[in-house]
Amino acid sequence: MSAPNKSPKVLQIIDTLGMGGAETWLMEVLRLWHANGAGRMDFLATSGQRGLFDAEAEALGVRIHYVPYGRRSLPAFARAYRRILREGGYDAVHDHQDYASGWHFALAGSALPAVRVTHVHNPAYQIKMNYGVTLARRMTARIGKLLVARHATHIAGTSRQLIGEYGFDDPRFAHIPKGALHCGFDPGRFIGNRAAARAKIAAEFGWGSDARIVLFAGRIDQSPDPAHPQTHKNAGFAVDVAIAAARQDRTLRLLLAGAPSPAAPVLEQRIADVGMAGQIVFAGIRRDLDELMIGADALLFPSRGEGLGMVAVEAQAAGLPVLASSSVPREAVVVPELVRFRDLADGAHAWAEELLSLAAMPRDAAGANRRVARSPFAIGHSAKALASLYAGGQLC
Repeated sequence: MSAPNKSPKVLQIIDTLGMGGAETWLMEVLRLWHANGAGRMDFLATSGQRGLFDAEAEALGVRIHYVPYGRRSLPAFARAYRRILREGGYDAVHDHQDYASGWHFALAGSALPAVRVTHVHNPAYQIKMNYGVTLARRMTARIGKLLVARHATHIAGTSRQLIGEYGFDDPRFAHIPKGALHCGFDPGRFIGNRAAARAKIAAEFGWGSDARIVLFAGRIDQSPDPAHPQTHKNAGFAVDVAIAAARQDRTLRLLLAGAPSPAAPVLEQRIADVGMAGQIVFAGIRRDLDELMIGADALLFPSRGEGLGMVAVEAQAAGLPVLASSSVPREAVVVPELVRFRDLADGAHAWAEELLSLAAMPRDAAGANRRVARSPFAIGHSAKALASLYAGGQLC
């Protein structure tokens, strides 16, 4: 293991260095470590594809290895992976690909470093759906899980709840330290001039100064149907809630920020059919989510499941009230008075009434931001926990 006075060097295993929650967190850690020298990292991208953050990461001194991983490419992946580990001099490997991490560890053989972290991020129901398609995929997952038990030195989850949902509290994993390792961010980005932020949003979308702005943040599901197996962020349900709320309060506006999908035009037609075009808007991918949160009145977060739900934590850093699905882990709550939970089975009308109540709440954005800055979600605390883990420490 690393000497106490040596900043650890780690290989992060991801799919692509894109806009996912794990990747944006790792980029925050990378920026901080580049500034303070507390650690170093490289990436192995198993998609074999470049991502949104690659250029910035490389400018910060990171090496990104593009090594496709799949059934047909296993021998080539194993050779390349072992070479990368031997040549990189890594103190730790941190694998963010759930049960597949066990396969990765096994393929590395004797080249594995002393610290080997399996980190789960995605809702457990998604993993079960992805692996449950065929018998071969179910067997692949089952063996991968057993290989985690054999090779991992630590098991981390974006929430402690998620670790149990993945089955890692089974006795066969009792010998492996495990715990929540929350993604972190800079809370300072979410404090600012609310009046100016509101005015900017209203001007961009042609809304009046009296608009009550509700934000939805997350990629738009492939299907508009809330009951569809692949529905995750639940944009279709969010639209139904906004329609119900806007019928009670004509000033209500919903801004959906996230990557579009084939479901978006279907939902836009649903919105137009009830005469609310322009009041409920799909804004696509946004780089100004912090400003949107500062200027909005509430965050609508009706996900069918979450590993944690970092967008809800970011909202609290902006002092923004959150109405979340009961499927979201309670570990996402830092400022309890800002967060309310409802079951999706309660229906759109019950959600709409709760949403309007939340959106009318007074806000203490500065106080909420200070509380998030003291929490494990603050990037300084998160990065410090990572460096300690890689140097041979334990999960909290």
